[in-house]
Amino acid sequence: MGVFGWGRSEAFRASDATAAQVRGGKNAGALERAAQPRGEGLSGAATRLVERLLDVGIDGRGPFNSANEVAADALRQAHGDVSQAMRIIVRDHRQLGAVGGFATGLGGFFTMVVSLPANVLEFYLLATRMTAATAKVRGYDIDRPEIRSAILLTLTGADSDDLLKKAGLGVPGGKLSGLATDRLPAPALMVLNKAVGFRLLGRIGQGSLARLGRAVPLVGGLIGAAVDVYMLNGIGRQAAKEFPAVDTTGA
Repeated sequence: MGVFGWGRSEAFRASDATAAQVRGGKNAGALERAAQPRGEGLSGAATRLVERLLDVGIDGRGPFNSANEVAADALRQAHGDVSQAMRIIVRDHRQLGAVGGFATGLGGFFTMVVSLPANVLEFYLLATRMTAATAKVRGYDIDRPEIRSAILLTLTGADSDDLLKKAGLGVPGGKLSGLATDRLPAPALMVLNKAVGFRLLGRIGQGSLARLGRAVPLVGGLIGAAVDVYMLNGIGRQAAKEFPAVDTTGA
């Protein structure tokens, strides 16, 4: 049993079963029902997580700027150099991850249950925005539902291939951005997004080193910051791979 009342295996099974509904789902109504949360347990948590990542991580809210704004600012700083803009995006999000990981991890063992959800949500919001901003500077329309699903899938790393296989989907060129060519109906994308939500929830608290570190005040904050920075760097590399530059030559 995990920290939140479910374990990794349960969340991963739910992810696999949800992804499989995309493969077998021919009826839009059935897919819509599958995408909806069922109660306040694991299903509801997966749906809420995805909603927050899309609504806040990509579109922004309050002081948390949108991915479009972040991309535009990075391009301004880089004087239009896309490669440099991408480096700026990753650098800035790593810095934010270090600060956020440290601040939420300071509570140590006695506030572990309270601080971990905030830390995890904060991390995935940063990772989502970083990935979306990377896609934007590479020329993608991050308002398109297919691209937004590809952004979420990028967060799962190597698990994305497994999820797409279970959903019966192939992506041209092996890049997640190829989802844009599949023209999946909105209900199917909603179900796929929910499968990603389950997969991300299954990873919460998975790092035993981070859990051990958080049991010790101050040390927990330092380890939390280091883990966040390391993982954000990896997702930044994955985003650059999954969203190659859009060909605007018309060839």
